[in-house]
Amino acid sequence: MPKLTHADLRLAATTIRGLAMDGVQKAKSGHPGMPMGMADVAAVLWLKYLEHNPQNPQWFNRDRFVLSGGHGSMLLYSLLHLAGYDLPLEELKQFRQLHSKTPGHPEFGETAGVETSTGPLGQGCGNAVGMSLAAHMLAERFNSEDFELVNHYTYVFCGDGDMMEGLSHEAFSLAGHLKLDRLVLFYDCNRITIEGSTDLAYSDDVKKRFQGYNWNVVETDGHDYDQIDRAIRRARRQANGPTIVICHTHIGMGSPNKVDTASVHGEPLGEEEIINTRRNIGLPEDQAFYVPENVKEIFAARTRIVKRHASAWERKLKAWGKANPEKAAEWRNFMEQKLPEDLESVLPVFDPEKAVATRAASGKVMQPLAKALPYLVGGSADLAPSTKTLLDDYASVNAGTFGGRNLHFGVREHAMGAVMNGMALHGGLRVYGATFFVFSDYCRPAIRLAAIMKLPVIYVFTHDSFYVGEDGPTHEPVEHLASLRCMPGLTIIRPADPTETGAAWIAALKNTSGPTLLLLTRQNLDVLNRNVYPAASNLEKGAYTLWQSGEGDPELIIIGSGSEVEISLAAARELAPTRNVRVVSLPSWELFDKQSLEYRESVLPPSCRKRLAVEAGVSLGWEKYVGEEGAVIGLDRFGLSGPYKALAQEFGFTVANVIQQAEGLFL
Repeated sequence: MPKLTHADLRLAATTIRGLAMDGVQKAKSGHPGMPMGMADVAAVLWLKYLEHNPQNPQWFNRDRFVLSGGHGSMLLYSLLHLAGYDLPLEELKQFRQLHSKTPGHPEFGETAGVETSTGPLGQGCGNAVGMSLAAHMLAERFNSEDFELVNHYTYVFCGDGDMMEGLSHEAFSLAGHLKLDRLVLFYDCNRITIEGSTDLAYSDDVKKRFQGYNWNVVETDGHDYDQIDRAIRRARRQANGPTIVICHTHIGMGSPNKVDTASVHGEPLGEEEIINTRRNIGLPEDQAFYVPENVKEIFAARTRIVKRHASAWERKLKAWGKANPEKAAEWRNFMEQKLPEDLESVLPVFDPEKAVATRAASGKVMQPLAKALPYLVGGSADLAPSTKTLLDDYASVNAGTFGGRNLHFGVREHAMGAVMNGMALHGGLRVYGATFFVFSDYCRPAIRLAAIMKLPVIYVFTHDSFYVGEDGPTHEPVEHLASLRCMPGLTIIRPADPTETGAAWIAALKNTSGPTLLLLTRQNLDVLNRNVYPAASNLEKGAYTLWQSGEGDPELIIIGSGSEVEISLAAARELAPTRNVRVVSLPSWELFDKQSLEYRESVLPPSCRKRLAVEAGVSLGWEKYVGEEGAVIGLDRFGLSGPYKALAQEFGFTVANVIQQAEGLFL
């Protein structure tokens, strides 16, 4: 490829500006300012440095490009089209239209070349940190002097909005602590937000902020091609941590009347200003979505180069695999993550004579699972001693040492979720994260995006109810379970005892089409003797009949979730002499609702209309299982501070109250 000239880069950037403003104008909505402002930086990065393969978008060692400011999606779509991805010009003309490949914000899985769904500002920043972390962990496991399987860069574009969001502070602090080199952040410093100048609400010294994070800091004129090129080369040379390139840009660059204005951030330029802008930047005034032949060839030439690089990597991988068959088999295992058929056999057996908290049971379950699944990694938001999520026989991941399996996210729940998503998107590792259930509020945006993207991340949420006790209402989740159950694509499992906890982990690992939340107790629970009760593997069906006092259809069904199965079972046994009572363990609404109607009705037969649900949370939603004649023992108020047994008495989570409420159904 001949050396790129300033004229080549300027023409490429001009084309990007034209496509971006035309797409937004045709859609009559969108954000043209950021794509126009960052077009010069993008042209240099994509035409000189970014390693990818449009004909094989999933090439594993590709550089990851994350557009954290997803509102500027026309920048990414323009680049993908020009680079030769499966995104024809007609799709750019359908920007923001129903079922197009160019939705308003980039959506993972909808458009080839889009690495993550970005929309809520800051999430892409956390995703990029996760991608870089995963790359470092895999590199330490598989790279050798003969062949570096994983040596790609992670590039992320972000803006002032990302910088203001708290998530970016958490994620970038973690990245600096871990010294994640090959992570390059381009900060579009244009000093404009929707409401006007950033002076309205934002005056951070970003350079000092990132120096405090232990990042390398580079500044550049975002419209000077030589400066941009030098900044990227300098960033790529840094081996002692991540680098931020502060790009001083003009939002809406090229628009003669709207450059540096708030209106160009999130509004179409308007037909008149579009013509003025085309004239100003040298595009034909009467041609929308114009792509010069020279630009097509410039991008095609770059694509030919990166395709050769990708093919060379594939050949090296094949040769390395032949020379190192055992290591190659391990690599395939990390990539495919197939579960052993006998995985259940490694689960510990719990003694029915010794009560165990399900958080502690989970910790015991995780140890053999980690040995069986070498790609399983994860950690906690500074709560591993309480969540019991430390993998005992493995090292921690620290700056410069990425071969361990225990991650320490610090007190950064928001970033933890976004980083987990980035690791899952990168591929090669199965990741879990842990904190107290009440702090799922801090994780919720990332959980939602994991559900949208169908990412198989696993959350271990402990201290799952008011039984937290003395810590009081601020630490006692009440509404959290109901609020998360309404999220599409999410699987929530609240096991009833330690043995069900093992089954819950198996179910979570088998779920590869979305996130799974494991809700675990602080307090001890009885271990159900599985020689007496049905196998805990029935948990995978979401609900099952645990015990019944008589034959045939019951006259009363008590449905327990998690820790409340214990008191449900005790109450049913006391009712048994006079009632045909069935106890159902219902650990997962989502898994149960996926079962056939025949199975669901076998567990909850329509003939039995006397039903009582017992769960230590708000009662919202249980009506679909208990019906019009049923009742719910729930907690439709905030908790209190006190010993958990006193709280159970206070709130009616006792065997006596379950019996009383059950008998009340017959009055």
